[in-house]
Amino acid sequence: MNPDAGQLWRAPRWALAVLLALLGMLGPFSIDTYIPAFSGIARSLGATPVEMQQTLSAYLFGFAFMNLFHGALADSFGRRPVVLWGIAMFTVASAGCALSQSIGQLVLFRALQGLSTGAGIVVSRAVIRDMFPPAQAQKVMSQVTIYFGVAPAIAPIIGGWLFVHLNWHAIFWFLTGIGVLLWTANYKLLPETLHVTQRQPFNVKHLMRGYWQLGSSARFFLLALASGVPFNGMFLYVLSAPEFLGSHLGLAPTEFFWFFVLTISGIMAGAWLSGRLAGKIAPKQQIRHGFVIMLVIAVLNLAANLLFKAHASWALFPIAVFAFGWALMVPVVTLLVLDLYPERRGMASSLQAFIGSTANGIVAGVIAPLIMHSTVALAATSLLMMGIGLIAWLYLHHRWPEIGKAVSSPD
Repeated sequence: MNPDAGQLWRAPRWALAVLLALLGMLGPFSIDTYIPAFSGIARSLGATPVEMQQTLSAYLFGFAFMNLFHGALADSFGRRPVVLWGIAMFTVASAGCALSQSIGQLVLFRALQGLSTGAGIVVSRAVIRDMFPPAQAQKVMSQVTIYFGVAPAIAPIIGGWLFVHLNWHAIFWFLTGIGVLLWTANYKLLPETLHVTQRQPFNVKHLMRGYWQLGSSARFFLLALASGVPFNGMFLYVLSAPEFLGSHLGLAPTEFFWFFVLTISGIMAGAWLSGRLAGKIAPKQQIRHGFVIMLVIAVLNLAANLLFKAHASWALFPIAVFAFGWALMVPVVTLLVLDLYPERRGMASSLQAFIGSTANGIVAGVIAPLIMHSTVALAATSLLMMGIGLIAWLYLHHRWPEIGKAVSSPD
């Protein structure tokens, strides 16, 4: 924690949470805004559904790759420069998407978007831990998740409206404008939270030592799996939204927002409860509650899809409950990751995001195209993704029972 944290931000704590949440919103806006326009973009560029799916996987793999470096750069040069350069690159890439005349060009600029958006997500986590002790950090992390949850709820609404009333290019010009506004806001408001005495040397030997320290840590790897992989239990539905919502549930593109509203409501409710529980119960107990909720609803979702034909009247609700369970436990797991190696919080955030986003990329590029044509396959894969995270947490809990046992002071 920065020893001068009290002097760096004098505005209310929620205001910093809003600023950091806006950084995290770039990711969901980059994904969810253009999903309602998938069919229109495909017709305009003469692209196949598989090629359109690659615009998602290119973004996610670019996001995963650059996540290896955002945190290390932020540990050496400070949080502000990495955030500002990342937003600038995102803005340029968004304009490139808007000007794309072929599917190849769109895939390229989507990859550049992915390379840049991780800066805000990764660095914002480190900023929170720079500024607050554990229990307060959990509250702020939960607030960030709540505000961040607004983006995926409104992004498809905005994207659908722009596509219907203007064209798909307008969606990416909108993202370009978001980038300009966000860069300006962070340039004026975001403080440098990494104290000069806490900066790490930027050289290859030191970086490799840090990557080895974290990469060879079983505790770090298992915590990253426990937080990142279960996310795909609901994210694969987002990636499969055109098929799941349009073909299976018969919803029009302008009706996709119901899915996002319900799912993000689950995330926001889980994050709110996580913040309320900060400092009141042991972190491992809160994590257990989250996994129990995800396990029960994932099993029920699979059973319902085996027994009944999926219908919009019920098929969206299990995903929302799953999202609630995930959001209840993920702020706690993220803080446990950051506190394993306090001197390398930026790098830890990077590697955590890398593991999660690599899983996202595999789901987007390989798994989702294979299973999106069956609601039973979607439900079964959702359960499998949650199961991987659950097994990681159970093994961690058995091998290192002291992790997450202490209750931090809420003050």
